[in-house]
Formats: sequence, structure tokens, C-alpha cells
Amino acid sequence: MGLTRIGAVAAAFGRDLDFDLQRIDALIDHARRDGVHLLVLPDAALGGYLSDVHTAEPDSLPPALAIDDAHIARIAASAAAMTVCFGFREADGGRYYNTAVCVSGDGVLGVHRKVHQPVHEQGAYSPGDRFAAFDTPVGRLGMLIDYDKTFPESARSLALDGAEILACLSAWPTSITNRAARMRDDRQSRLFDLYDQARAAENQVVLASANLTGSLGGLRFLGQAKVVGPGGDIRARTWSKAGLVTTELDVAAEIDTARKVLDHLAERRPELYR
Repeated sequence: MGLTRIGAVAAAFGRDLDFDLQRIDALIDHARRDGVHLLVLPDAALGGYLSDVHTAEPDSLPPALAIDDAHIARIAASAAAMTVCFGFREADGGRYYNTAVCVSGDGVLGVHRKVHQPVHEQGAYSPGDRFAAFDTPVGRLGMLIDYDKTFPESARSLALDGAEILACLSAWPTSITNRAARMRDDRQSRLFDLYDQARAAENQVVLASANLTGSLGGLRFLGQAKVVGPGGDIRARTWSKAGLVTTELDVAAEIDTARKVLDHLAERRPELYR
């Protein structure tokens, strides 16, 4: 499709859905002025993340919304011709999921329920059961939600399903057990960047990584939104501050160039893997 401008967001979101919608509308408007085709917002952009990792009491949890909720539809309408990914707590038949949804003015394009859960999430969310890429106006896309990207198989499954772009939506905090004095020295800060670059490079795809900023309860979020090329090179980033970063690239051409000499997907030996 030629050049695609991709935007990734680092921003704070909380329990006030009206505030969250206003912030998302403002970010979409900003991205539209910048000519963005794909905008990736953080996990929990509607309703915020867990405020206490030690309890799953109903009063402490983010509001739960169905996929056909009016809040989702409003963001889709606001997106119009843009493709927008964002996260929220989904309610479906008495079960709840940490969910990422991709929308445009045409409605819902794709949904991903977080598969890999840290121990503290298991009382708040049910796990998803699949990784599936889907077609969008910006190309074939796959979504991951924070801890999913720790596992190479997650991104590889999406790449094998034809994903050219991975949208990684996170509510990724600094270390809970051993927080560093400076965020840039925090173990989770280093891992967050490492996983983004590794998942892009090993699959030779483009990766857009969004994350929360600020604090909620006892959690302090990293930010560090970025867009990574298929060679693992960071094209644009926010560091730890809130903001929107964008970069323009020919996704198909860059992937073709990256795979011209060494094609990681084609040269796998799955019959030897356990």
C-alpha cells in the first residue's frame, strides 16, 4: 500500500471513562493532523489497569464493557479512516478478559484477549485462547497485550499467520519487587525495550508498542512507546514521558528487504523443535 505512518502512544488512563474517551479523541485528532494511518494506544486505555495487584475485589477492578458497548463504537466513529488499537476490560457471558480491539470507522476489525497472565491477573481476567492475525486498511495486523510479548511463540504465531505489523498494547509497570531509583535503570524498563526489539527482529516485522504512563495504586508505568523496524531498530520513541511518536515506512518493502538474504520464517526447522 506504499508508505504507512504509524503512531504509538504513551499516556495515562484511569477509571473515568468519559475522561478516557476525551483523551482518546484528542490523541486521534493529533494523530490525524500528523497523517497517521495506524494508531496504537495502550492496554487499559478505557477504564485503566488494576489498581492493586494483590486483590481482585470487584470494587477495585476496571469497568467491564462488551465489544458492542457504545464506548467502543464511539472510538470507532472517531477513528473514521484511521485504524486504531486500544485495550479495555471485556465482559462476555459472565467472564472477563484483558482485551485489545482494533477499530476503524467501519467498526471492529479484530480482537485479541490476553493469553499469558501474571499470577496477580488471574483473579481479574480469564485467559484468551488464541493468536490470530487479521486484515486492516494498513495491512495484515496482529495484536499482543503486555506479558504476551515475553513469549516468542506469541509473536511468531502471528507472523506465521501473515501479520506484517504487530501492535503491542501494554500496561507495563516498573519492577514490583525490586524497583530501581531511576526508571531507566529498572529491570522491567530494560526488558520492555528488549522484547519489543527482539520480537520485531526475529520475525522481521514492524512492531508498534504503546504503554501506560503515570501511576495507579502502587504501580508506576514505564511509558517507552515506540515503533520498531523489521531489523529491530527503533525508529521513534517517547522514552518514559507521555506522548505520541510517529514514523513513516513502506511496511511491505521493508519486510521484503529484511527477508531477502535471511528469511527467518522460511528457514525455520519446526520438525526439530520441542
